[in-house]
Order: sequence, then C-alpha cells, then structure tokens
Amino acid sequence: MGLLVTFSIFNLLLLLLILLVCVNGGRIPSTVDGPFKPITIPLDKSFRGNAVDLPESDPRVQRLVQGFQPEQISVSLSSTYHSVWISWITGEYEIGEDIKALDGDRVDSIVLYGVYGKPLTKKARGYSLVYNQLYPFQGLQNYSSGIIHHVRLTGLKPNTLYQYQCGDVEEGISTNLYYFKTMPKSGPKSYPSRIAVVGDLGLTYNTTSTIEHLTSNHPDLILLVGDVSYANLYLTNGTGTDCYSCSFPDTPIHETYQPRWDFWGRYMQPLISNVPIMVIEGNHDIEPQAENQTFVAYSSRFAFPSEECGSSSTLFYSFNAGGVHFIMLGAYAPYDRTSDQYKWLEDDLASVDREVTPWLVASWHAPWYSTYTAHYREAECMRVSMEDILYKYGVDLVFNGHVHAYERSNRVYNYSLDPCGPVHITIGDGGNREKMAIAHTDEPGNCPKPSETIDPFMGGSCAFNFTSGPAAGKFCWDEQPEYSAYRESSFGHGILEVKNETHALWTWHRNRDMYKVSGDVIYIVREPEKCPSGQELRSRK
Repeated sequence: MGLLVTFSIFNLLLLLLILLVCVNGGRIPSTVDGPFKPITIPLDKSFRGNAVDLPESDPRVQRLVQGFQPEQISVSLSSTYHSVWISWITGEYEIGEDIKALDGDRVDSIVLYGVYGKPLTKKARGYSLVYNQLYPFQGLQNYSSGIIHHVRLTGLKPNTLYQYQCGDVEEGISTNLYYFKTMPKSGPKSYPSRIAVVGDLGLTYNTTSTIEHLTSNHPDLILLVGDVSYANLYLTNGTGTDCYSCSFPDTPIHETYQPRWDFWGRYMQPLISNVPIMVIEGNHDIEPQAENQTFVAYSSRFAFPSEECGSSSTLFYSFNAGGVHFIMLGAYAPYDRTSDQYKWLEDDLASVDREVTPWLVASWHAPWYSTYTAHYREAECMRVSMEDILYKYGVDLVFNGHVHAYERSNRVYNYSLDPCGPVHITIGDGGNREKMAIAHTDEPGNCPKPSETIDPFMGGSCAFNFTSGPAAGKFCWDEQPEYSAYRESSFGHGILEVKNETHALWTWHRNRDMYKVSGDVIYIVREPEKCPSGQELRSRK
C-alpha cells in the first residue's frame, strides 16, 4: 500500500510539474512564445516496465478466420480525399525450408461499399500478390505470405462515413461490415479532428498500452513513422532477442521471423480496419533477403499512394488530409540531390498550393535533431542534402521515430534557432522490445565518436564539429542544446489537432498516465507573413 501511495504522490507531483512547465499564465504555450529554455524530465525508472513481445499464443494475434476469409484488414489514404485503399490477407502463410507459394489469383479482390446506413451499391476490384522472404543458406526457414489484396475505392465524398465489405464477395467469401471516414476536402478551413502520431511500435505489452491510449483519443488518421513489426529481432525459427547483433553475431544474413508481421496485422485490425494508417519505412523494415531484396514485407503489406502522387517508390510519397499536405520521405532510399527521391521532392513541394493546404508536414524515420546518444547525428547526410529545400518551402512540422524516447525542438534550421524553421518532434517511443533511449550526448562521457554514428543503409559520413555557438569546435554540446525544447524517456504517442490555417495543437501522451493527461502540450503556430513559403534562403553568418 505504501508503494502505491508513493507512486500516486509521484504522479501528482509530476503532473503539477508539467502544468507549471507547460502552462503559461493559465494558457497553453505556443511556438510564438519561444524559443523555450531546454527542459529534461528526469527518468522515472519505476514506470519503464519490461518491453516483452506478445507470444504467439496470445489470442489477440491468433488467426481467427477459416479458409480464404479476409483477415488483417486495414485502410490507408490515397493522395486526395475522394479515394482510399482497403487491404487484407486471405489464406495461410507457409514457413519452412521448402515452401509452395499460394496462387495469388485463387480469390478475387473485391470491395462492396457505400455511404453509412445505405446499401452497398458500389463495387471496386483491385489486385493481389504473394511475397516471399527467401534465404540462400541451408537450415534457414523461408516464408511465403498469404494472398495480400489491395483495392482502391474512388468517387468518395469528403468527410463522410462509409461502410464496406471486402473479400471474394462473388464467391461468398467476405467480411462483416467495416467502416471508415474520408478526409475533409482540402482547404484552409478544413482539417481532420485528430491525427495520431506514433513510431517504433513493434508488438509488446507496451505496444498494446500505446494502442489502447491512442484509440481512446479517437483519431481520424494514424501516422506511423517507421519500424512496424520488428520481425527482424527474430531468427527464422522464431527465437527472439532484444538485440539481434548481440545475441546472433554469426548469422550469415540478418534473419527475420515473418509471422510477426501477421501477428501485428491481426492485433492492429480492430483499429486500422476503421481508421486510415499511413506508414513510412524504418531500419527494422529493411529485411534483406536473397538477391539483395529489401523492404519486401513493408512494400507488400501496405497500400501506398505512390502512383497517385507521382512517386516511383513505396519508400517516399505524399498525400493530403484536409488542409495538410504530408510528405513521407525515405531515410533508407537514395536522397542526394541527383536521386529520384530528391527530384520527386522538388516537384512535389513546388506543386503545393499553400492557399489550399496551408500546413506542410514532413515525416521520415531517422531524426535530424535528437540529443540522445542512440543514433546521434546518424541521419546527418540526409539533413545536409534535404534541409535547405524543406526550409525553402516552409515546412512547418517534422515527425521522426528511430530514437526510443520523446523530444520536441524549438524552431530550428542548421542547428540554429530560427523562427522560420520547422518544429522537429521525435516520437519513437511506441513500445517495441528494444531498450528505451535514456542517455543524452550532452552528459559527461556520452558523446560518441563521429565514426561510430555511420549507418550502412543511410550512406556515407557527413559528421562534423560545430563551427559556432555553444558547441563550437565540438561534435556534441556540453549541455542540452538550445534547439531542444523538451525531452523525456517514456513510452507514448502524440495527437495533432489542426485548428485553422495558423494554429495546430500538439499533445504528447505517456502510457503510464491517465488517458486524457498530456505530458507535453503546445500550439504550433504558422506565421506566413513572417515566413512565406518558397522563400529564398537567407544568408547566414
């Protein structure tokens, strides 16, 4: 009882601290009030918990359908409001040294749909595929998926609730009714009510807490900023670990246990069969296999609006959600200025009409601005290549994952406080089984060597010492950098509520708190008169 009282008192004190920090004169602070002095919330070790994966025996990940009945149903957006994608899987996967793939044409990909409360008068057909995860080494288990279906629904009305059934409806193999709501029509006064943002989910008991909290906030859209199932923390025989390279240093190829993707899809179905989810790839989704193939599960299991937005890849794309234009960038695809991604990004940014979509939000996996030792400045080459163009076109907000903690920046550009720079938010605290990021590079003895920050999949080394300011001549700061406004190591998720063309409310929610409590809250304020989009970069001293 005494321990519970101690926990309760701690929570009350922490809540009071947060209120004192976040509330300015009885109101929610905004970025116009900043830049803010850096805040670090001390680590609460008692509430960290153990990030333990859900076992295969958990009823929430079990296959509950028979034959070719659909399962793992999800909704994702097309590039505009009048179109969405419905995805699902039929049939059972196979795993073993010798496998026989299912016939992708065995069942049709059909969705019946209509406005809620009315007959399902519309029918759409899509396409199906089966993917393999193959290893050219004796003794490893190969995998062949069930039949994955993707169907695009078109001609939809904005901000409207629809109902649907999916499957081979002409053969009587279909689902019960599911529902989704379309995005509002793009315009300066038209926005989804709540956009949930989460990263580095995996499928642990911490993940389930995150999803329960997230669901309680009733989002209209979910943004998953990379690292989905963490199937690559397992050998092909199903043996898992918190650190693959530590436990299995001698494997000839980085193995994965692909059924973890199926478990993840089954667990998430109650939420994402009704709420659209948009995903961008992370490093745990690379999953190399035979013939140097990568990202096969990621690219096969989700539908992406790549073709609709002119992208040549599932690793980078864009879409609109009301008056917000989202740019999903690939940290693990070529991003230099001669790459297809960079050329696509230039065209996409140039085509954005800020009178129609005032808000410009970018997302990718590995953060440019993080003060944790984990993955510190790992994406520096990407930042050097792309930061200028994002600044030029006035990106308002950036979401990243990768670092398993929470951090929000002041407005920043090129490591300097800048009232026209975007706010960068790292939210890789979804709950996966890897360790939470705790150590900060500005703490004594924690600064890594530049040679230790290179990621083989991101390409090259662009590490350098700072040339001016409090960190001049150093690779790390000696104190929490001025660009870092708030940081805390705790599992959670975020909610973005765009109120109008200039104000958006951002709240971060810890898993350990009550559902409606906010750990961090701030208004992100656009100032288009001060920072017009498409502006030429100003000269820097």
